[in-house]
Amino acid sequence: MHPGNQAVIAWRPLQSSCPEAPPVEYAVAVDRYLTEASLGPASRRVYRISLTSWAWALVGRQAPAGAQRRGAAPPVVPLAILDREDAGARLATAVADRRTTADARTVNRELSALRSAVGWWQEQQWISRDPTAGLRNLADRGQPAPTLTSSQVAALFQLPVTLREQTFWRVLYDSGAHVDDVLGMDADRIDLPGRRAPIPQPEQRSDWIRWQEGTSQYLGWLLAGRSFGPVFLTGRRARTGAVLADVCPISGRARMSYRRAAEIFAAATRPLDPGKRGWTLSQLRMAGLDRADAA
Repeated sequence: MHPGNQAVIAWRPLQSSCPEAPPVEYAVAVDRYLTEASLGPASRRVYRISLTSWAWALVGRQAPAGAQRRGAAPPVVPLAILDREDAGARLATAVADRRTTADARTVNRELSALRSAVGWWQEQQWISRDPTAGLRNLADRGQPAPTLTSSQVAALFQLPVTLREQTFWRVLYDSGAHVDDVLGMDADRIDLPGRRAPIPQPEQRSDWIRWQEGTSQYLGWLLAGRSFGPVFLTGRRARTGAVLADVCPISGRARMSYRRAAEIFAAATRPLDPGKRGWTLSQLRMAGLDRADAA
């Protein structure tokens, strides 16, 4: 199922012959829910990231954004916190904060994931309240950008752009991973023969960014024997004081930012877009997720 849909998620019932003890931690409850939910691998990965992000809100903290999100371990949260009277207010604050950095469609998708998990936890009688009950979906300020079609993706990969862009777009499309995670890839953690790289988040150690054989060839050409530092680099040297992990130790160039990657993608795809505004990286990523779920 597409992770942007607002439909109710189906799940398999727990085996009543050997019931498991209710989890104490929110993270364990997330694992149990995702084990039972009827989701494809790509959608399951998206749901896990969305559900994990709510952990900060439940303890009154703001989740890291942008590059700071990479490598940020979520706080340990007791599941019982969802039954507290102030849980709904904390989530409402988090929704308002999230709206300043993401579009309404993204926020609503993340909220839908939490609602579905909370409903399942209530059915298991692990919690008694629904802290999402008073939360409303955000109104979109415009029509959501449509997912790219297969013919549009084919036209995209015919554009005369740099090897860096071709490689980045192919990894994003093949994997359906978050843009930040793809940009966070490091050369020393790339497994070219296995066509994969670990998602750069401690709580996601069991998950991988995966791509197809042809994309491994592009990555090999891009790295050209380079075995350290960020995979996707800007054309300029890093600014003074930049995080060492985001700087190539050989060239001194910085890791490419989300903003710059989005600007390049929009400019390059403007001739292909009927509206002449250019496409978004989110549209390409969602096209990859749709393909993965249909496989």
